[in-house]
Amino acid sequence: MKLYCLSGHPTLPCNVLKFKSTTIMLDCGLDTTSVLNFLPLPLVHSPRLSKLPGWISKDGTINLEKVLDARELLDLSTIDVILISNYHCMMALPYITEHTGFTGTVYATEPTLQIGRLLMEEVVNFMERVPKAQSATCWKNKEIQRMLPGPLKDAVDVWTWKRCYSMQEVNSALSKVQLVGYSQKVELFGAVQVSPLSSGYSLGSSNWIIQSHHEKVSYVSGSSLLTTHPQPMDQSSLKNSDVLILTGLTQMPTANPDGMLGEFCSNLAMTIRAGGNVLVPCYSSGVIYDLLECLYQFIESASLGTTPFYFISPVANSSLEFSQIFAEWLCHNKQTKVYLPEPPFPHAELIQTNKLKHYPSIHGDFSSEFRQPCVVFTGHPSLRFGDVVHFMELWGKSSLNTIIFTEPDFSYLDALAPYQPLAMKCVYCPIDTRLNFHQVSKLLKEVQPLHVVCPEQYTQPPLTQSHRSDLMLELQPPPMPYRRCSVLNLPFRRRYERVYILPELANSLVPSEIKPGVSVATVSAVVHSKDNKHTLQSVPKPPPVAPSKKRKRVMDEPPVVLAPKPLLSGAVPLEAFLATLQKHGITEVKVEETADGHILHLQAEDTLIQLEEDGTHIVCDNNEPLRTTLRDLVLRFLQKL
Repeated sequence: MKLYCLSGHPTLPCNVLKFKSTTIMLDCGLDTTSVLNFLPLPLVHSPRLSKLPGWISKDGTINLEKVLDARELLDLSTIDVILISNYHCMMALPYITEHTGFTGTVYATEPTLQIGRLLMEEVVNFMERVPKAQSATCWKNKEIQRMLPGPLKDAVDVWTWKRCYSMQEVNSALSKVQLVGYSQKVELFGAVQVSPLSSGYSLGSSNWIIQSHHEKVSYVSGSSLLTTHPQPMDQSSLKNSDVLILTGLTQMPTANPDGMLGEFCSNLAMTIRAGGNVLVPCYSSGVIYDLLECLYQFIESASLGTTPFYFISPVANSSLEFSQIFAEWLCHNKQTKVYLPEPPFPHAELIQTNKLKHYPSIHGDFSSEFRQPCVVFTGHPSLRFGDVVHFMELWGKSSLNTIIFTEPDFSYLDALAPYQPLAMKCVYCPIDTRLNFHQVSKLLKEVQPLHVVCPEQYTQPPLTQSHRSDLMLELQPPPMPYRRCSVLNLPFRRRYERVYILPELANSLVPSEIKPGVSVATVSAVVHSKDNKHTLQSVPKPPPVAPSKKRKRVMDEPPVVLAPKPLLSGAVPLEAFLATLQKHGITEVKVEETADGHILHLQAEDTLIQLEEDGTHIVCDNNEPLRTTLRDLVLRFLQKL
């Protein structure tokens, strides 16, 4: 069993597991942090951004490119299935399904598929509505790359970076997805079964069990034990794992999500009371549901009832609607609201009372209905593309306004770099509900896997906090670490295989009891293997050969099946065997006790008989009749199977 690691980002994993002749990709996250190396794409002309100097090469100025940061350690066309754990970990799917010769199946839950589609559609929309006059590729040449400013000059494998996919590629990729429900068992080629479990992180997010009849691998990615809107994490099904592959822990282990929500609300209220606007760069699904729920409870007590909240995204309407219709994927409290009937999320009431309005972009209705001070939720969290670029240009010059970062995926200082000098206030409240090191250590003690495999970042403290041993995994035995482009041989071997027996063959068996409760039988059969299922069938009888016809050549004749030699079981009792020898005229016997049994020396016959626990040996030179007699006497005490 091997694990190929294609991603160096612990929370955006992409691993490939080879298990029992199947090749399984575990997630295909897209690391987009490289976009921070490029200038923002404004929706309307920005004199300030257009004056910033670009690096000029023979084929134009470098502009933003979407990247796929993964190296192929193996032929991706050989992948049989892709298992998706959550919608953030499927953003590279079109690159794999549309450009590698992939012909397999993708498995995901329905919320993961639908919200993943929205996130991809949003990114494509952001890119396509700001077409670039020029496109640059020469800078990817190693000789030219060395002349670029850092960190671009130090970037690895820039030649593998890809442009953003199209909606046609997105639709084609998602057509290969097969929907599954929690605890549903899916058989792969008769070799293994895969089953998704609730991970508690986001709508439809899953951990996966991959098991055969005798081996079990658990894949834990992006899980949460906190009480938020998704179904709670299924922990019990992870028990008795031979190997547990762990990834997707929190990126903010020292930041308490509840404390960050409190800071978010207080900073928002402070800014609004002072007459300023609040900008929240965020994804169109996920934490935004919790932010809106928190604000729903906070608005009246903070006297913010008249403050408008705007959610701007090409998929804003779909995202808000999907969150209300996936009731069976929500926690119990929100499920019960559906049967009252009430909407599970309070943002439905905010929309009905016009406190929350959503728009596809800043153009159209928004421009005529927009009033300040207000709170705007929009993307992209990198501040490099999307409607957020326009608001950074619009509000960045006033110290009354505040930008609040809640997504942990990007360095907020790097995100703000192209907008400096910046007058607006900046607040960093990263909300990451995934497992922290304390929680995962407790979880692993409860489920007790034999072996844990994880990114090497989890086996050592952060570089900036080298003294914090609590910010790493300390397990016994130590976890097996992996890094990008590494290949691990997972530490267990297959020991057993399940074989089925046909009823007619089973009826022909004659079991013999070798000890109370244990019976054995010998069988002669042909093993038939198909789709990784093995069946014992009766040995076919050779067809009779008509005497009048010429016999075929020997090579064409059916193989002759020899009857198996009988198996012997039991033990030879010493006293009874000596008495039997005496009856047959063998009286001069010297008995010697050994560690494994006894040695009988027949002095007159110059013969040795070794009686041991696992076998009997007769040493008799040049006296075949005596050896045969002694053998027959030994066989009297043994059972033939």
